[in-house]
Amino acid sequence: MCLVLTGPVIRRRLALCMAVFFLLFIALSGRLFYLQVVTGEALQRRAQAQWTSESAIQPVRGMILDRNGAVLAQSATAYTASVSPRQVIDATRFAAILSPVLDMEASAIEAKASDTAKGGVTLRRQLPREMARQLKAMKAEYAASGSDALNGLYLEEESKRYYPMGAFAAQLIGLTTIDGVGQAGLEQSLNRFLSGKAGRVLSEIDGKGRSLGYGESETIPAVNGGSVRLTIDASIQSFAEQAAREALAVNNAKSVRVLAMDPNTGEILAAVNKPDYDLNDPPRDDIDTLTERMRNRVVTDAYEPGSTFKIITAASALDAGLVSVNEGFYCAGSVVVEGGRIRCWGRPHGAETFAQALQNSCNPVFVEMGLRLGTERLYDYLEAFGIGQRTGVDIPGESGGIVIPRSSVKRVDIARIGFGQSVAVTPVQLLRAVCAAINGGNLLKPYVVKAIEDANGNLVEERRTEVVGHPISEQTSATMRALLEDVVTLGGGKNAYIAGYHVGGKTGTAQVYVDGVVSREKHIGSFVGFAPANDPRIALVLIVDEADVPVDFGSVTAAPYARQILERSLVYLGVAPDTDEPPAAQVTVPDVTGLAAEAAVEALRDAGLDSVLDGEGRTVVGQLPAPGATMNVGALVMLYVEQAESPEDGALTRVPDVTGMPVVQANRLLRACGLELRVEGSGLAVSQTPAADEQVNPSTLVTVRFEPP
Repeated sequence: MCLVLTGPVIRRRLALCMAVFFLLFIALSGRLFYLQVVTGEALQRRAQAQWTSESAIQPVRGMILDRNGAVLAQSATAYTASVSPRQVIDATRFAAILSPVLDMEASAIEAKASDTAKGGVTLRRQLPREMARQLKAMKAEYAASGSDALNGLYLEEESKRYYPMGAFAAQLIGLTTIDGVGQAGLEQSLNRFLSGKAGRVLSEIDGKGRSLGYGESETIPAVNGGSVRLTIDASIQSFAEQAAREALAVNNAKSVRVLAMDPNTGEILAAVNKPDYDLNDPPRDDIDTLTERMRNRVVTDAYEPGSTFKIITAASALDAGLVSVNEGFYCAGSVVVEGGRIRCWGRPHGAETFAQALQNSCNPVFVEMGLRLGTERLYDYLEAFGIGQRTGVDIPGESGGIVIPRSSVKRVDIARIGFGQSVAVTPVQLLRAVCAAINGGNLLKPYVVKAIEDANGNLVEERRTEVVGHPISEQTSATMRALLEDVVTLGGGKNAYIAGYHVGGKTGTAQVYVDGVVSREKHIGSFVGFAPANDPRIALVLIVDEADVPVDFGSVTAAPYARQILERSLVYLGVAPDTDEPPAAQVTVPDVTGLAAEAAVEALRDAGLDSVLDGEGRTVVGQLPAPGATMNVGALVMLYVEQAESPEDGALTRVPDVTGMPVVQANRLLRACGLELRVEGSGLAVSQTPAADEQVNPSTLVTVRFEPP
């Protein structure tokens, strides 16, 4: 029997088939649309990746140069060892051969050489030149012998950052990652100028990753990075580096900072932070050490400046007409403000002029200067000098210092700000303010990048001197230069004196806070100086943090090293001596520890040295420099005195000889012996009662007659 299909059945079946075919057509069309349109670009890239090889052409990173063209950072040739797993015949043997040469575990090399899913794998980057030479020789030797053991090994050239001078301006220059990307310092902040733009090479390859000789290739050249010229002078920087190393070692200090600047332009000539590290071998395996030593503390860290800040107070008070150079004062050793006693740094200075108060670094006189200025006027000058503000220097990481808000400052704060406490500044902020005080009254914007050029030598950017304010008059500035020269010639800055040159400056010894409390054992010694004093060419600040020596005043921990930098820089800059004074004679510092204060002072005077006493008592328990050191005649030796055992009742004191001394020195010596001074006249001591060498009771009043020399 046969089945007869009727017309309606046929039509239904035909419609069903057509529907099935239509759905298949829609599905295939949708799939085709998805493959060609939605994922077409990605699939095309995958396909190209299978038959093409793309390798990057790394640009040459631009150089960093000093102001005279000396290379501070440049790119050198290095090598990368890589493997093409698809070309490796025996991964185990391949790894065994390369392991001792690359100084890698054989298992790690084998794992990379076995990963055939990848066309190429990096084995090790930044190979030393000798290692790369050995690998090339091995590969050539195996190939010459017909062995395929090192098939798939490739050596490619790349750039490695190289710093010709090693540990030199380390925090300023900064460093790069292994990929040549700026990681810190100017390398990071100027990365967009230095890095350039990578190029690439596209070539066709076979299934094993080998280039096809008949295939097409395309090359897009790299654009090399530009060069940056700094205001840094490599010679002056080297002087500062050496002095900082010596200051760090001799003072057994926590750290040393140096910043040097052209006071007339704002150009930074040197920037040093010790301890540091060799830029070619940074301690990347010790992140804490690297992070600490990368910090550029001349711009990032604020500190209480101490007596160096008296330059700002003096300039402000003189400019406001609140004091004259020869106005008389009397230092009793302390002053009371709002019920709190503020002491001078050492023994009372007695009668003194304002000029002598600056030489003596007398705290009570500068307390009075702060109070005379008052809140509004003092804060106006602080703002005019840029205190509490970022300078805008083109060095990354700058902080603005700390100033008590004007609205909440108290009278006792004003008093302390006057002599450098209750205010915090960065070294760059302080040096800029001091430069304004001595360069004619111009507040400058400091800068370290002088010019930027592209790879072809075309000028991209050039920076020039920028005056941003005028805190004091030119006349006041001239007065400050003369006063600060006297500080070095006659006062506490004697250890920065350079025979034949006019040098100005001011020492400072600042407080250090430990757990929020002022430490009695730790201080920050510093010196701010400039030369020649009558026409400054260079100004600097040198800061010694927490010197571990018996006497840690800035006059002995910082000033001698600042003098070293200034003297060598003046000779280098071609500044001829402007006086006929012969070079200072050298003398050896005698050992005066254990002597009575008056005997120590006389012993040093007999040796041709001046001295300053610190402490309460009559016996010398420490001195700086140490015995046996060599110093210029007239240099300053710091003596630390403590109270010896109490004398028996009725014990007498020998009166020292003060004839020929000025008031300040005579007063110090007498008080060191436990005696009081009565002043008659002015000038140098010509007579005294009781006479020298008489035995008198402690606290006896010694009348000294002074006459003009």
